Parts: sequence; structure tokens; C-alpha cells
Amino acid sequence: MPALDGVRVLDLSRVLAGPYCTGLLAELGADVVKVESPAGDDARHLGPFTAGESVYFAQLNRGKRSVVLDLKDDAERATLLRLVEQADVLVENFRPGVTERLGIDHAALSAVNPRLVYTSISGFGQTGPMAGLPAYDLVVQAMSGLMAATGTPEGLPTRVGESLADVVAGLFAAWSTCAALYERERTGRGQHLDVSMLDSMISLQVTGLSLLTATGVHPGRVGNRHPVSAPFDTYPTKDGLVAIAVANDAVFGRFAALVERPELATDPDFSTDSARAQRVSQITEITQAWTSRHTSGEVLALAGAAGVPAAPLWDLEQALASEQVRGRGLVGEFDHPVLGPTPYLGMPVQVESGRPRVRSSPALGADSREVLSDWLSELVG
Repeated sequence: MPALDGVRVLDLSRVLAGPYCTGLLAELGADVVKVESPAGDDARHLGPFTAGESVYFAQLNRGKRSVVLDLKDDAERATLLRLVEQADVLVENFRPGVTERLGIDHAALSAVNPRLVYTSISGFGQTGPMAGLPAYDLVVQAMSGLMAATGTPEGLPTRVGESLADVVAGLFAAWSTCAALYERERTGRGQHLDVSMLDSMISLQVTGLSLLTATGVHPGRVGNRHPVSAPFDTYPTKDGLVAIAVANDAVFGRFAALVERPELATDPDFSTDSARAQRVSQITEITQAWTSRHTSGEVLALAGAAGVPAAPLWDLEQALASEQVRGRGLVGEFDHPVLGPTPYLGMPVQVESGRPRVRSSPALGADSREVLSDWLSELVG
């Protein structure tokens, strides 16, 4: 039996952060009902499209059911409140203040159902001077410090190549929702979870904070290298690039033998991680002199035999096609009525109890009758 079997989730969110959260809950077995306006989730209108259907929406919203309710209409909002009475979780990512104006904020809904776990996701959180401002991934990455730390020293600050602020906030929202459900088993009461995209992005930067705390200076952009370890970077080969990561003295000893410089392992200038970090340019020169004599395949084979962590640089297609990823079952598939067999990125955790079979993403409002029957024991015409 999946971990969240029997848990009922009302998903009032849209686009990415909230749907990512509820998609994870659905994979754990929750019954996720997506409550949409008559126009539908904005993501239904975002590309890429195949046969007029948004692939982006379909993959994010697999395993859910869709109900259409106009929350500005008193009668339809009353229907939502009846659904809330039966729900365990509600997830929303409106801009702070919107739910209060609609009469569906935490205070209002916890009065209807004190056991409700109410999860709010927003750009800057429900409090603070910026709480009411709109936020997108680019805005949050720019403000978080992560963009300032991403890119080459001679280049410009660079956005991470995915909507990381949305995805990370969705991940933290799913994690904290599960924790709140567990706490409810002890206390009998739900609670309000306030998840901020900006908070989520800043919380990822543990290495940056340690350097800022110890030195008073943030390392800034260092490209692909690590700010406190060397060699830890990408290096050119005869036919491309490879990544090599050496983060302790024992591995450096193996690395020194690999690049035919065994004396470095006992040289005081290179024998400790902190010493090597002070001599990055020398380490880089030594490493490149060796990698550039070999193809990428040769470097990976030699490094693997020596016990030195090294990797090829894959794009997403190559990563998904790899034996490792396929063997882990990360990529699932559901049968969409328009798109046909559709892959999706599943929950990256192997669960001993297993995962439920994932159903397709829903057509807009397709499940209204079924949901009201299941949750409220009534049918609508």
C-alpha cells in the first residue's frame, strides 16, 4: 500500500511549484484533486504542444483528477468548502492576500476543517516586506545569491538551466506536508505551512554560507570548480570534456599516481585539501596536461580503474538513456488520450512499499462528477 493511500489533497495551485509538489504526493498514493478555474491552469496553455495538448502540463499533472470551480462564485466556493471538510491537505500558490480576499485562506478553512494541512507556496512567503510581490524563477534566482555564484569568473552571473526555484520550493512543500501529516497523527490538528521560493533557494547554499562565515567573503563565480577543493572541475580531453572530483587526501594520492605525479601526494604544497585549494592554477595545469593526452573514454576508464571520481558531460537525453537511470526506473510512462504514451520524471526515491500506477493527467473538469461522488457521496448533473 502506498504511503499516502487514502490521503485526500485539494490542489488549488498552478503552473510549476505547486503542481510539482502535488505530483510527488500523487506518486506516493494520495488522491489529488486539481481545482481549476473555468479557464484552467495557466500551464495548459504553455508549450511545448503536441496535437494541441501541452506536454508540460501533462507531465506535471499526471496522476491527478480535475474539477472546475469558479471560486469567485458563491455557490461554487461553497462546493469547495464542502470538499475541504473531507480533505487532508490543501496546496495553493496564489500571491499572498488572494486567498483571504476569496475567503479561502488558512484561517477560514481551518475553521471548516481543523485537521487540514494547508500548504502555501509563494515567491517570498506570507510575511515580510516583499510578501505581496510577484515572483518568477529568474527573479528568485537573481535575488538568492545562487546566480551571483554561478558562471565563470570572467563572465556574467548565470541562471541555473532549469526553473530551480519553483522545483525546489515544490520539493520542500511536499516534504513538509508529509511531516505535517505525521504530526497530525499525534496532535489531531493540521497546520499552515508557509513555503517561500526565495527561502528555499537560499537554504541550498551550504558551502557558500560556510565560506562567508569563515572568511567574511563569498567566493563568487568559480565556474565548474569547487571553491574549497582541487582538482574539482571539468577538464579538456582530445575529444571533449570530463569532470574530475577530488575532495580528500586519500583520493588525491590516487589521483597523483593516475596523472603520473606520485610525488605530489607527499609534497606539503599539495598533500592537504586546503593547500591544494590555494594552488588551483597549478593543479589545473597538471590535470589538463594529463587529460589532454587522452580521449574522454580513456580518461574515464583510467580514472575508474584508479578509484578517482570522474564523469562524462551528458545532456538530458544522454542521461535519460543511460543504463544507470533506466535501471533505476526514474522515467515512468502514462497513456494520455491525445499524446499517447507519455514519459514523465518520477519521484527520485526507491520506495520499498512500491509506487502506485500513475494515471494520465486530466482533461479540464473531466472528473467533477466522479470526485463529488467519491468525496461528497453525491452526483452532479
